[in-house]
Amino acid sequence: MKRIEALEVLVNATEGLPVVATCAATSRELAAVDDRHNHLYLLDAMGLAISVGTGLAQAIDGTAVSRAVVVEGDGSLLMNPGAAITAGYLAPKNLVVLLLDNGVYASTASIPTQAVSIDLGRFAESVDLKVLRAENTEELAVALKQTLEADGPWFIHARTEPGNVPGTKLLLIDPVVHGDRFRRWLAPRLAEAS
Repeated sequence: MKRIEALEVLVNATEGLPVVATCAATSRELAAVDDRHNHLYLLDAMGLAISVGTGLAQAIDGTAVSRAVVVEGDGSLLMNPGAAITAGYLAPKNLVVLLLDNGVYASTASIPTQAVSIDLGRFAESVDLKVLRAENTEELAVALKQTLEADGPWFIHARTEPGNVPGTKLLLIDPVVHGDRFRRWLAPRLAEAS
């Protein structure tokens, strides 16, 4: 499965949910699929998607917003594995982490990551995240459906092919303006009765 295909499945499943996306090619491709106000692109913040998502999951607990969804890459997770450890420790039941594992740093000449020999799903299990695996879009759709209906914290380990979609536009947006767009989308939903 290509990363863009996995992101299309994600977009179809998360229209009303906050989605925190790791930096670089993942954020660009997510925006290319559909640039929605519920997407928070962590531009220039590699390694922080799970941290932001865990905090968001805690903040929305008990509100009408049922889940916080994180899109992470293997390189980004390996840059900050402590974020997954903290997520497992805090165990927010409404957290869904989707790891798109292509085994390379896709934005920097496809240099291999340690994920070529380390099973990041097993790592997630070892820190008490509930792990599902997906090798294709059908399995990913099933995994997302399950994680959006049952308590977590969830970690979907999705294998994707290396490579970026050619010609994907850069996200040349002001991070402050972008963050405010996300805040304006989220705030009224937090005020709704759950």
